[in-house]
Amino acid sequence: MKLWKSWVIATKDFSIFRKKKSVIYSVVLLPLLFAIGLPLTIGISGSDTGSIPATVLPPILNAFLFFFVILAASITTVIASYSLIGEKVQKSIEPLLATPTTDSEILLGKCFASFLPSIIAIYIGFIIFMVLIDKMTYNTLGYFFFPNWDMAVMMFVVTPLACLLSVELGVILSARVNDVRTAQQLGQLIIIPFFGIYILSEIGYIALHVNNLLIISTILLTVDLILFYISTLTFNREEILTNWK
Repeated sequence: MKLWKSWVIATKDFSIFRKKKSVIYSVVLLPLLFAIGLPLTIGISGSDTGSIPATVLPPILNAFLFFFVILAASITTVIASYSLIGEKVQKSIEPLLATPTTDSEILLGKCFASFLPSIIAIYIGFIIFMVLIDKMTYNTLGYFFFPNWDMAVMMFVVTPLACLLSVELGVILSARVNDVRTAQQLGQLIIIPFFGIYILSEIGYIALHVNNLLIISTILLTVDLILFYISTLTFNREEILTNWK
């Protein structure tokens, strides 16, 4: 397998994404809204109550940070829908398959196209979020909350695994549906388990610390590997030519 061929496929998709307003809005605006809106929530809550107690802040901030995991899964679904099912809608799948590339190279290129914009946007939003949170909470906590080990595991392990989960789900859905909007709606179901984790953390049932995050990462990795196997079976050249029309 030649990575440069996969990268050529990915760059072609990048040029298409720039023309899709819904993709641009999702990738650019949503992370910025979370990055600015969540710290503002802390600031407004603190101004209303005088100050949020230092003992209460850490679990709240970790829970807010987990929103970026949810957002990563959601954004990747939007991009994967255009990257994969868009080929079917635009009737461009056959010319793609006519190129001297293997199934693995095509699949990897599509994964690059969905994964990279999502993870870059999430990390940019996270940096803004981290800076604003540290600025707003330093006086209360007496130290900069970010960076920390919980953050490192959540952003550099859990978040990429969540992105991969959405990419693989997009590959599987692309073999079953012929409409981008339908694929996006079905793909958004992937965020339900992540929202469940967020709610459980907010009510104090689980803590988003390193040990629990590593458990979540292990579960995600296992599911990713299973879906990767299923997606490679789904993304078959002969199967595509007969069913992806």
